[in-house]
Amino acid sequence: MQKGDTVGDTVVETEGNMKDNADYSTASVLGGLELLSAQYYRQNFSRHTHEGYTVAVIEHGAQRFYRTGGQHLANQDSIILVNADDVHTGQSATDYGWAYRAMYPTPEQFQSVCADLFQGRDGVPYFPQAVVHDPELAVQMRLVFGLLSNGQDRLLNETLLYSVMTRLVLRHSRSRHQFRQDSIPSRALNLVREYLDDYPAADVSLVDLAHLANLSPYYLVRQFKRYFGLPPHAYQVQARLRHACKLLQGGETPAAVAVDCGFHDQSHLTTHFKRAMGVPPGQYARQRNMLQA
Repeated sequence: MQKGDTVGDTVVETEGNMKDNADYSTASVLGGLELLSAQYYRQNFSRHTHEGYTVAVIEHGAQRFYRTGGQHLANQDSIILVNADDVHTGQSATDYGWAYRAMYPTPEQFQSVCADLFQGRDGVPYFPQAVVHDPELAVQMRLVFGLLSNGQDRLLNETLLYSVMTRLVLRHSRSRHQFRQDSIPSRALNLVREYLDDYPAADVSLVDLAHLANLSPYYLVRQFKRYFGLPPHAYQVQARLRHACKLLQGGETPAAVAVDCGFHDQSHLTTHFKRAMGVPPGQYARQRNMLQA
């Protein structure tokens, strides 16, 4: 569970065809979130600490490690939780090693995510269990790691990351608190909706929208979905599709529409357009033009 010392691929030769391989990167979310994807066979980490948390999901194999005064075993699909400054180790628990994906949020990053989550709560979470079995959360973590690695769609990436981190706190941290029960701040939420409607192509982040509404990011996501039926990133996609329909009706090509509406490329537009409209954008434009002729 120790981060690599270099950016990019780090490969260490081992016996036979087995190689230890670790890929360290930094995502732009939360001001810079450290990530690691690794496959280890013979790696044996000595006792060490990190300034931030270690949150990892085992992809395959199993890892044995020390944390919090005892030995622990993490097998496939389990989640490893190491608190900031916890002394821990790491080594394979099988003959074929282990692979995992991990993130290393700092206490400040966890605090920023959870600041408005509970009534009257300050500070950072403490995870008493070193290994937890939460299949639903493990799937969500894999999704987040995959999205963060490609660096696209900031609003979606931040929304899912905030969701994963808050679920970790709610389900597995020592303290249990009730959610805020404030009334829905409709005026603030309408500001966010109007922004997404007026600027559908904007590469806006969840933090930007939260500042606009003067709400915490996680609280914004929960209340926006409760009020409008969709979380902000999904609403943004719908706003982009509405704008795309207008541009297609005006004669723009699907490739140009994709750029003008904030999609990564024409393929990305086509995927979302067909899911919403039932036909690809080119067919939609042709049939609309035939009806108007």
